Amino acid sequence: MGISSNMTRKLLMGSAMPLALMAGACATPNVDTPEARIAIPDAWAQSEPETVSIDIAEYWLQLDDPLLTELVEATIANNLDLAQSAARLEQSRAQLVQARASWFPSLSTGGGATRDVGDLRSGRTLYSLSADASWEIDLFGEIGSNVASAEADLLAAGYSLADLQRAIVGQVATSTISARSLVQQLEIARSTLAYQEDNLEIARWRNEAGLVSSLDVEQARAQLAQTAATIPAIESSLASTANSISTLIGEPPGRVLEALQEVRPVPMPEALDGFEAPADVLRRRPDVRGAEANLVSATARIGVAKAQLLPGLRLGGSVGTNSFGLDGLFDIITASVFGNLSQLIFDGGRTQAGVDSAQAGAEAALAAWEQSILGALEDVESAAVAQRTAGERVVINEEALDAANNSAILARSQYQAGLTDFRTLLSAENQLLSARNGMVSAQADKASAFVRLTQALGGGWSTQDFPLPIIEENAS
Repeated sequence: MGISSNMTRKLLMGSAMPLALMAGACATPNVDTPEARIAIPDAWAQSEPETVSIDIAEYWLQLDDPLLTELVEATIANNLDLAQSAARLEQSRAQLVQARASWFPSLSTGGGATRDVGDLRSGRTLYSLSADASWEIDLFGEIGSNVASAEADLLAAGYSLADLQRAIVGQVATSTISARSLVQQLEIARSTLAYQEDNLEIARWRNEAGLVSSLDVEQARAQLAQTAATIPAIESSLASTANSISTLIGEPPGRVLEALQEVRPVPMPEALDGFEAPADVLRRRPDVRGAEANLVSATARIGVAKAQLLPGLRLGGSVGTNSFGLDGLFDIITASVFGNLSQLIFDGGRTQAGVDSAQAGAEAALAAWEQSILGALEDVESAAVAQRTAGERVVINEEALDAANNSAILARSQYQAGLTDFRTLLSAENQLLSARNGMVSAQADKASAFVRLTQALGGGWSTQDFPLPIIEENAS
């Protein structure tokens, strides 16, 4: 199942195509939005710009984990937060249709029949028909600015949906990676218990033989109990993680936890060594694009507010007829045409306050857009460092695990032969347990860093999956 088959894409398609057909029907004024006051760097501090060699729109496929892929696709299709965002997108589409309808005249018609009753009734029925029309002329761009604002709101709603998918997909991916590492740690704890139970039996045998004191027995018991105590904590964390994934994919807890019980390696994707230049990455980020659309909308609302200070012109007309019989209903037709020009004189500063409010809103939207740019740059730089350092930790932990495993093997054989004390064995066993858990943790961190970096680069969605033609028209 691909993204193109989910409910979100269907809703977006339903929004996009009417917009494409309506784009040329009525021209809307260009909205001059301010430029960002932030200098976009030409290159990254932590990586050389290159073309990304993998499809980051569906980066989870690089993790090579069928269950993870299944969970991500279920999230895209069934997540209730995405369903709410898709519904808000539909609202924005309807609001744009409402705004564009203001370009056109409104027409209404009516008819009726009147008959007198009572002692003085004439016994005749009066029939009437009428039609009325009105049309507001957009002298100073109020309607056009309102339409431009609605177009930008639709654009922002589309990017908001895309960004929510980007975030939720990343959450499911990292949660699944975490669950894989917890299952690995659970297996490590259980296998370690088997060794420690053997150590306890050896200590008891040596104590009964008078070769060692009861101190060895008590130390072995303490080590065994400490390891056993970690198992319920890991099981609790695993259940909590699995249940959170269940909520994200829109189903009750249970199935996901059962599916995650299988012991599988933690996903180990290839590292992203290079990626696009900062400006290109910003264009891929739906949160940045959405903030830009919000700025366009807020700037257009200034035009709406200012137009209310200027004269307004409304044209209207009516046509009517009435008759005491249907046969002569159209014998006499009356009509009227009128024009109404209005100009605000005084309202106590309310309309001007509306202009000031709109300008302040645009300033806030500009700051939010700039903040989103800084946040995106921060995400990429931090994620790039996290990926590099996580990879280094995996290499270091491989060496540590190999050394700890050899040390534990030697300590066990020497203790069984009476060549070393139990404290040495205890230390070697603890080092091995720590090294095994450290290796799993490093692998999970590396996989999670890959997810965070692809998210930071704008992965998890694509314009092909969210085909809003208006996005391309306004993206500049």
